Amino acid sequence: MSKTMSIVLASGTIDKIAAAGVITSGAVANGIDVNIFVTFWALMKFRKHDDTVNKLSYDGSEISDLVMKRMSEKHIQSGIEMIRNAKEVGNVHVYGCALMADVMDIKKEDLDPMVEDVIGVGEFVSMTESSYTTIFI
Repeated sequence: MSKTMSIVLASGTIDKIAAAGVITSGAVANGIDVNIFVTFWALMKFRKHDDTVNKLSYDGSEISDLVMKRMSEKHIQSGIEMIRNAKEVGNVHVYGCALMADVMDIKKEDLDPMVEDVIGVGEFVSMTESSYTTIFI
């Protein structure tokens, strides 16, 4: 039986989504399965047609423009692309939060195809019982 890591991704800022992407990629590279629960502002970024502004968290607001420029120059993938690529090579499952989807009138078909299902927090919590760690981003 392989190890499983769970990630609760609540922030919709690019630095937090990138962190989830990097951690997911690293886990997959080490043979670890990953379950990601996308909730709150992050769920907005997982829509097929995201029209929200890409920004860094407040911690990086002073250098936001520089970071965005350097990421573009260095052709660094977005966190969402990192998660998508990790899902292609490893056992990664991405779930949308049912409560936030309801609040924002988001249907499963509105979400990126990598989101397998929209589930309640109770179902995700039961999944985390078998995880060796759970990370909140």
